[in-house]
Amino acid sequence: MQIGWCTLNCRFNQEEGVGDTPDSYAYDGNRVRKWNVTTTNYGKSWAAGDIVSCLIDLDEGTIAFCLNGISLGTAFDNITRGAGMAYFPAISLSFKESVAFNFGSRPLRYPLVEGYRPLQDPPVADLVKARKLLGYLKNVIHVGIDVTEGKLVEKDTSMWQLQGEPTVLITLAHIFNYFSPLMCKVYLVEDVLMTFLLSILERGGAVEAHPLIQQLLDLMWLLMEEYEVHECLKQLLMSLLRAYRFSPIIPDLGLQIHYLRLTIAVLKHEKSRKYLLSNVLYPLEFVLFWQNIFPGKESKEVKEESAEERLRRRAYERGCQRLKKRIEVVEGLQVQILKLLLNNKDRGGGEASRYIFLNKFRKFLQENASNRGNLTVLCPPEYMVCFLHRLIAALRFFWDGHKAKTPTALSSEEAYVPPQLFYNGKVDYFDLQRLGGLLSHLKKTLKDDLAAKANVLIDPAELQAVTMDDLDEDEESATSASQRPSAALAIGGALARPAWLSSPTLGRANRFLSTAAVSLMNPRRPLGALEKIKVRTLSVEQRTEEDIEGTHGNEGLLLGRPAEEPDQPITENSLLEVLDGIVMMYNLSVHQQLGKMVGVSDDVNEYAMALKDTEEKISRCPKRRRDIHEELLKSQKVFSEKLNHLSRRLAWINVTIYSKEKMQDIYWLLRVCIRTIEHGDRTGSLFAFMPEFYLSVAMNSYSALKNYFSPVNSMEELPGEGVGTAS
Repeated sequence: MQIGWCTLNCRFNQEEGVGDTPDSYAYDGNRVRKWNVTTTNYGKSWAAGDIVSCLIDLDEGTIAFCLNGISLGTAFDNITRGAGMAYFPAISLSFKESVAFNFGSRPLRYPLVEGYRPLQDPPVADLVKARKLLGYLKNVIHVGIDVTEGKLVEKDTSMWQLQGEPTVLITLAHIFNYFSPLMCKVYLVEDVLMTFLLSILERGGAVEAHPLIQQLLDLMWLLMEEYEVHECLKQLLMSLLRAYRFSPIIPDLGLQIHYLRLTIAVLKHEKSRKYLLSNVLYPLEFVLFWQNIFPGKESKEVKEESAEERLRRRAYERGCQRLKKRIEVVEGLQVQILKLLLNNKDRGGGEASRYIFLNKFRKFLQENASNRGNLTVLCPPEYMVCFLHRLIAALRFFWDGHKAKTPTALSSEEAYVPPQLFYNGKVDYFDLQRLGGLLSHLKKTLKDDLAAKANVLIDPAELQAVTMDDLDEDEESATSASQRPSAALAIGGALARPAWLSSPTLGRANRFLSTAAVSLMNPRRPLGALEKIKVRTLSVEQRTEEDIEGTHGNEGLLLGRPAEEPDQPITENSLLEVLDGIVMMYNLSVHQQLGKMVGVSDDVNEYAMALKDTEEKISRCPKRRRDIHEELLKSQKVFSEKLNHLSRRLAWINVTIYSKEKMQDIYWLLRVCIRTIEHGDRTGSLFAFMPEFYLSVAMNSYSALKNYFSPVNSMEELPGEGVGTAS
């Protein structure tokens, strides 16, 4: 990444960017250099979340940079100037790099060097007005009316409530008449309102200990126009997101924790939460914690330790433990946010938060499943890994909470997805491959099985929608059935794979699940004479809470229970869909990302060996060969810096990705998939409706436990015997 200034004369391409042409000037904090056709050392190394200020003085002809508010000194002087010359902000990015610009439309994080101005001047007049009105608001909150004495008295702001004092309410209404229009502007929301709300939480204690924020949100909904509240909340939440993502990383993660706490305080307000969840929030927006936060400067342990290396290793391990404790605080706050979004008891004034979240979550999965080749619209896999673990924690909290209230239900340790979700049309799998092929093909070929085994009738309108894919599937099935020997393809050497079971994934699973389809051809006991139910596939937008949870006489997501499925409550239906989404998330990109992380450990070992080899060469280098000695010292510095960076990254990975707790999450997910496959297998031919990714996740999660986590944690430490099933 090279950031700086350029003129209209500059012509950039894939090979030349900012700083590579005569009239462009750039700073690169990754390589710690400045660029203007030629390059020299300059500045300090930057990291994710750092803030770079780019300063240009056209009077003196100089360009300078600041990193997190600290001047790096003049980078260029005597830059090209003259009539018709104009400079513009410019940046060159590599693949997957990202940056957020602020030209002055929002408050600058750090004050500018004296004599400089932002490209966009702040709204000074509005700032003065907003701050004065906020002062009036604070005064009203700080005082109360003693009706017996007829005078004003000071009050504890934490105990302030909006009720019982008409005079106060009239005064507040007058203040908000002028304050509300200002709170639609992003600069004022961030500079005035967000700063005020953060100051309330600075008093310490749990978020619940500061009800004043809830009271202020009540006040906003009461005294502001609806469109004003909407815009204000939108700007407030987006400002919090930017502050969280782009704050410099300090060892205790204090800034990130502060912004997450305010986010929780805002989302605890039911009306605000539902608006933000419906119109602003996307499932991942506050689970974006993928930043290089590494304490210490220790290197990786080697096999034979000297006393100095032992001290460095112990310091490294202590740093890892400190890092883990701080990250656990952040992760706990992120889980709290998801618990608020998964609340299904807040039905006042419309749909509960959980069902709004479910629809958003399903759309998110659809976008990522449909655009797997288009990296620009996909959620970054590193964010997906974090989101998966936080969502598992929140899901198991609600699942076991339901178990406590309903003793006959299953605990989260026994969780699985029942087979009827895969064919009753209540959950949209957006054309993902099933074990038996495409859904449209299965509906036609197995419609009689659905009617006989699950009392489900497919809507005739869906059966008439024949596609070219259906024709291809029919032709392939007929051809393969005629060509396949009677006992050719057997799963685990048991039974030949039925013609409808066309999944290549199941073919690759021979060794993994030797009994997955053994009983597919066995006769099943028929259902009783129940009324058959006509079903159709519902899109995300069409579904209601009733379609998910069900009502009297309607089982919702559990509609069409086969006879082989036990008549026992599992959990709340909506939690089953969250669980299904978690399995899909792992398949979309989490497993792939877990594999990529393993390479960091190999890189650390390579650089450690290279550094040790270089140091040995330095010790043996003759004193008369200064040229060789200098080159070796340069190599030593390069290897040491790279090893330092990778060791910090490895510490973060071991704490946040390959920790024992994260390993147990993946183990739990593996057991969920195995149970789901076992229950699906019992349904006979209806097993064909199971999405193919369930088998993929079962195999891949086992592979991850065996190959990715073992350097840090051992599989033998996992409880239970579930992994043995996947031998």
